[in-house]
Order: sequence, then C-alpha cells, then structure tokens
Amino acid sequence: MNTALRNDADRIISASLRAVLPDGAVQRALKDFQKAVRGRTLLVAAGKAAWQMAKAAVDTLGSVDGGVVVTKYGHVKGEIPGLRCYEAGHPVPDENSFYATEQALELVRGLTEEDTVLFLLSGGGSALFEKPLIPGAELQDITKQLLACGADIVEMNTIRKRLSGVKGGRFAERCAPARVFSIVLSDILGDPLDMIASGPAYPDSSTSAEALAIAEKYGLTLTEDARSLLAQETPKTLDKVTTRITGSVRELCAAAAKAAETLGYESVYLTDRLCCEAREAGSSLASVLKSHAGDGKNWLSSPGARRWCI
Repeated sequence: MNTALRNDADRIISASLRAVLPDGAVQRALKDFQKAVRGRTLLVAAGKAAWQMAKAAVDTLGSVDGGVVVTKYGHVKGEIPGLRCYEAGHPVPDENSFYATEQALELVRGLTEEDTVLFLLSGGGSALFEKPLIPGAELQDITKQLLACGADIVEMNTIRKRLSGVKGGRFAERCAPARVFSIVLSDILGDPLDMIASGPAYPDSSTSAEALAIAEKYGLTLTEDARSLLAQETPKTLDKVTTRITGSVRELCAAAAKAAETLGYESVYLTDRLCCEAREAGSSLASVLKSHAGDGKNWLSSPGARRWCI
C-alpha cells in the first residue's frame, strides 16, 4: 500500500474519532448550558459513555450540587467529586440498573423551578437506566426476546419505553418543575432523539399501535400487564427541556471530510444514514469508486489526478 495514502487515511480517521469522543463532545455542548444556570445543578448520566461524559462535565463546570452516574460494568474509571457512580447490566438490565435508576429518581425528587438537571445520555442507556413497570425478571425476558428475534434498535426501544417509568420522556416529567438540559451522545443513524437510550428526556414520536404491531410481528410472549402497558401512550410534549445532540455519526463524517480537505483531498459525502448488510455497503461503495476512477488505474496516487476520500 502507498505509505503516503496510509498515513493520510490514519490522520483522517484520527481526526474524525477525536470529534466524537465524549470529553470534547460534552465540553462543546456545555457552552450553552453555562449561560443558563441559575439555581442548583444536579447531574444524572446514563449509558456506556456515562462516566466519561460526567467527568468531562464536572471538569468543565468545576462542581455540581450532586449527581448519579450509571454505566456498564467495568466502565467506572474512578471517583468523580460530588457524584455517586454505579455499574449495571448491559444489554439486559439487571437489579443494579434498577437500583441506580432509583437513586437518580430520588436525586431529582422535590426540585424547584430554579433548579436544573444536567442529563447526560449515551448508547446503552436503555438497559442501564431503567425503572420497570412490570417485574424485573419479566422485563429481562422481554429484552432477551427482542435481542433474539432480530428486532432493530428502534423497534426494541418502541417496546421498552412503554414498559418503563423513565423512558419515553418520563424521566423529564419526574424532574418537573426543574429545567432539564440534556446532552445526548448519539449511537443511532439519523439521530432520533426519542430513540437514543429510549429517550428518557424527549417526547416520544412512536405510538402504542406501533408497539403492539412490533409485538405481533415478532410473536413476543407477553403477560396481560405488559400488553396493557404497550397499549398506553407515552408523553408527546415536554416543557422546560433543552436537548443538545453531540458526538453523532453526522459529526464524525463532517470531521472526516474537513480533515481530508485539509490534506488536499476532495471529499465525497455519501451518507450518514447507511443501514444495510456489510456486503451490500461494500458493493455500493465500490460502484461509487469505480465511477470516479474511470479507467480503474491507481488514480488516487497518479500525478495530477483528482483525489477523493469516501
């Protein structure tokens, strides 16, 4: 392989990854938050990147008035001043998920209009941040059924948010009358805010009819209580909630394009929403390369050739 091309590729990849690391992503989003703070600030972080996001937030703000962090086992890297950190189950919620979430709910109980909840959310939050409205063992069984049947993340979260006391905007309701400032590290193509970690602080766009259809599609084994919950609607509007999405696939692509152009490449931005089998993606990308390559020669390194970064 051409050494210069390999080095350029490494630099482009490194630049794109730096753009979506939790630390920098949180710091960028907090610029708006710092202007809005009035009363107490309480921090709740949930997801696989929760510890890194919480650490970056406290380092940036200097301090908070209390907080709870819940992340995956092995992801707590140390103490964070003013915060209680918990590890819990992923991708299937466990008793530690339920306990840590209860601690977060206790933290935001009895807040005033002057208070603010800084809510930091990342992928994995659907399992880690959970207050089941059905027995925990039953919720675990439904989660395992969804994982086994091939349901995609949107379908899974459409079901799970209706079985939860914190998903589908219900956590934001628990924080009222305080304001909620939510920073979301996206792990879903297209950045649907009500689906990332099942949207604890965002109005739900899915419907009970869709949830019931998904249950029927995959033949889920449900109790009458669970089926009854699927038929109930989730919050469609929320007051005093501000959301900042950061660290998304879209930002990663933009950073890659900028780095490529800095190195003298002309970037071709295809999509940030590709959703298909890897072999299908490979075939599609190969056809794009072929159309730009023309005669199929080593056009990337040929003198005077147009240079592309896909």
